[in-house]
This record gives sequence, structure tokens and C-alpha cells, in this order.
Amino acid sequence: MANKDYYKLLGVSKSASTEGIKKAYRKLAMKYHPDRNKDNKAAEEKFKEISEAYAVLSDPEKRKQYDMFGAEGFQQRYSQEDIFRSFDFGDIFKEFGFGDLGGWKRGAGSGIFSNLFSGAGRRPRYGTKADPFSSFFTDYGDGATGLKGHDLIYELPVHLEDIVKTHEKTISYNVGGVHQQIKVKIPAGIADGKKLRLAGKGQPGQAGGPPGDLYIKIRILNHPMFQREGNDLYINREVKFSEAVLGAKIEVPTIDGKRLSLNVPAGTQSGSKLRLRGYGMPSMDGGGRGDVYVKINVTVPKKPSSRQKALVEELRDLDL
Repeated sequence: MANKDYYKLLGVSKSASTEGIKKAYRKLAMKYHPDRNKDNKAAEEKFKEISEAYAVLSDPEKRKQYDMFGAEGFQQRYSQEDIFRSFDFGDIFKEFGFGDLGGWKRGAGSGIFSNLFSGAGRRPRYGTKADPFSSFFTDYGDGATGLKGHDLIYELPVHLEDIVKTHEKTISYNVGGVHQQIKVKIPAGIADGKKLRLAGKGQPGQAGGPPGDLYIKIRILNHPMFQREGNDLYINREVKFSEAVLGAKIEVPTIDGKRLSLNVPAGTQSGSKLRLRGYGMPSMDGGGRGDVYVKINVTVPKKPSSRQKALVEELRDLDL
């Protein structure tokens, strides 16, 4: 359910009260409960989704974390085990009027909840692709081979110049109380917010399970001259009024340290954009480079001299 909006699933606003959330869930649970939707897989999936949403939003601490980090950040911090820990469906549905739920009781593995929600209280075993709802209330001592460790996220700030070419950075982080250093390969042209996965570099597993993964989240720092849009770069350059009227050649720096000569055509208007093809950021898929767009700003002297004023007056008389 990564990136799904729990509030939207229950049809409530973010300011909804605990009682409002409970009422919304009760209404939806009555509608999608499998006892009322025999052999309806779509209703079953909907029932799972709203139940997970309620398990989070009905818990003050989980709701606070969800509101703080958003759907993606919450899912990175909470496993299915965390979400359903200490969550008693039996009491809730007895309160909602579903009776004994077909003889269900916690840990018994019988009734509708053993079929739908068995497994949500713990993570799937390593090496399986089991639905996390497939064995929710089964006994923990069933011979599971161990739990995979938690994934970690490391935010790595990089300069725009750093990603003109593929390069390596060494990062330091703590995992399981142990200081670690690792080299990370940063692809040329990587986008801001992109995550790089380093398999097995996260938190240690439990009971012999494998370690989690480490995700390197790229944060590209603002550049003093260039603004990036996709693979294109934008830069502002100023020209004098006479240069805009008569034309000129100006020097423009590039992100990889070159200095290019750019022809400003006669009659260029302030705000015009001139293109330097192929001097932008490289594409991650190897499809060449973007362009540089040079925005021309025509400057006007704040305190023109007497001679300049006289000349401008002559130009005015010539309708220029």
C-alpha cells in the first residue's frame, strides 16, 4: 500500500476526529466485509486496504508519523508488523456488530480474519512472495527462517557540477550501532530526489534473516548561476543597450568549466533566450545532453552621463 492516501481510502479529511475515522471505517467495513461479498476479490482487497488505513489512523502515534512523513516516508519506517502490532480486530468488529466473526479469536487461525489478515502482524518470510495478509494470526513459532532487516535512507547532497560525469563518493553512516563507510557510484545526470539502492547495506536481519537495503537519496544543491529543468540548464547574462541594438559577442560559462562565445544578434530583446545546444546535463539513459538556454537581460545605466543622455536624446529623435 505504499504511497496510498489513508485518509482518501476512508473518505475523511486530515482534520477528522478519532470518532469520525472510526465511523467512516465502520461504514466501509460493513460494505466490503467478505461475508457480504462472497468470492469478490475486489471487495476483499478493498477490505484489506481500509483496514490497514484504519490501523494507522486510529493509532495517535502512527497517525502523527504518517502526517509528518507522508505515505512514502511512513511506509519506509513502518512494516506491516509495525502497523498491525497490538491492533485487535476482534474487539473492534464485535463493537461494530459482526458478532464472533465466525468463531475467531486471536491466535486461533480460524474464521474470516485468519484467511484475510493472517500475516499482517509480521513481515513475510525471507525468500517468499507471500501476501503480508496471508498468515496474520498464525503462531510466531512456526519455523520462520528469519526476518529481513529494516531498510535505511541516507540523504546525499551533491553539487550540480558533481553529476556532469559519473563519479564515486564515500559516505559514512551507523547501522546497528556500528560505524560504516561505503563508496557510492553517482550516475551522471541523476535527478534530484532519485534513490540509489545498495542491497544488503541496511539494518541487520533478525533470527538469521538477511539485512535490509540502504537507499541513497540524492539532493542536488542550488547552483549560484544555473537553474536546472530536466536535462536543460538556464543562465542569465546581461548585455548593454548598445549591444542589444547593434549585436555583440558575449562569453558564457558552462557547467563543466568551459567558456563559450555566444553571438547576440542585433535587435535582441530583453528576456530573449538563446540556446547553446548540447551543453546541458547528460541524460541518465545515455541519450546525449540537454541544452543551455541563455536569458538576455538588457541593462540600462542608472546614472547616465551628460554625453550619454545627449546621445539617447538624439536616438529618441530618430524614433529609436
